[in-house]
Amino acid sequence: MKVLSVDSSTETASVALIEDDKLLGEINFNYKKQHSVLLLSMIDNLLNSLSLDMDEIDGFVISKGPGSFTGLRIGMATIKGMSLASNKPYISLSSLDALAYNMYGFSGIVCSMMDALRNNVYTSLYQYEDGNLVQILDYSAISVNELIDKLNSYNKRVCFIGDAINLHKDILEKSIPNCLFAPSHLNYVRAASLGELGMKKLKLGEKDDINNSAPIYLRKSQAEREYEKKQVSLNHE
Repeated sequence: MKVLSVDSSTETASVALIEDDKLLGEINFNYKKQHSVLLLSMIDNLLNSLSLDMDEIDGFVISKGPGSFTGLRIGMATIKGMSLASNKPYISLSSLDALAYNMYGFSGIVCSMMDALRNNVYTSLYQYEDGNLVQILDYSAISVNELIDKLNSYNKRVCFIGDAINLHKDILEKSIPNCLFAPSHLNYVRAASLGELGMKKLKLGEKDDINNSAPIYLRKSQAEREYEKKQVSLNHE
């Protein structure tokens, strides 16, 4: 089974092609270019480099977030279009799941964390049980202090991974005993990790309904928040 996977949930754009248990190729860009410009050319370049056509792809995997509102919409629309045009299934998975999978086999708690601005993070917690990634905290948008309180309640060794590490490393080191931090090359969502997780589900017959599948944002967009704030102000005038 050949699976094309795409992540566009952050500033990093990542595409990968996996055949069963083999990574055929992966392209990653982290240079603040727009996903609307990069994504299709990255997919074309990957397929051309491997001398493959789109009709040889058996399924697709896309990150559904949380992350950049615009990036998620672009990625989801791209994969939905390819799935519809090729009549091949796709499945969407959380970017937080893919981050945790970068730390496969860690003995302890894996804490995926992505920057959600204003001292907040998108996060979820995981453990590996019999080689399987098991979620122990639902996807959340919370303050760093709330996250620290939750982690200390487990009293287990923690490995942090994600783009929010550099922003909060000092307070995490002071507050979480014996914690670890993933190396920089693992702190972004890799399409290879996303694709491997997705392929397992596609092989089991799981897939998204194209009419109901949507990104998970965990919070409202800045435009929505500003609009609601403005409406509250108008109602009090």
